[in-house]
Amino acid sequence: MNRYCFCLQVKPDRLDEYVERHRDVWPDMRAALHEAGWHNYSLFLRDDGLLIGYVEAEDLEAAQKAMAATEVNARWQAEMQQFFAGSDGRPPDESFLLLREIFHLTPPAED
Repeated sequence: MNRYCFCLQVKPDRLDEYVERHRDVWPDMRAALHEAGWHNYSLFLRDDGLLIGYVEAEDLEAAQKAMAATEVNARWQAEMQQFFAGSDGRPPDESFLLLREIFHLTPPAED
């Protein structure tokens, strides 16, 4: 399983509503993410709106394409787009900046 980290910028005046929307993510959206291969998915939000996402997937591009083919993702992205700065009209799941992993702590080898 590969690890991916990405960032986006939430509009500072929309932070509370963005957080509220993620308190109750639609069950069909959760199911679609799982079925599309998104695992161990987390979002972290800084007070200035910097959003960091972490997800594990065999192939992120394939997982994104699988989500793009779902009706629930189209609805979710349309609703979430209003919260982001600098997306140039693209849905959030197509406009995030993927970060390069430079360190990962692995368990020590057993003797």
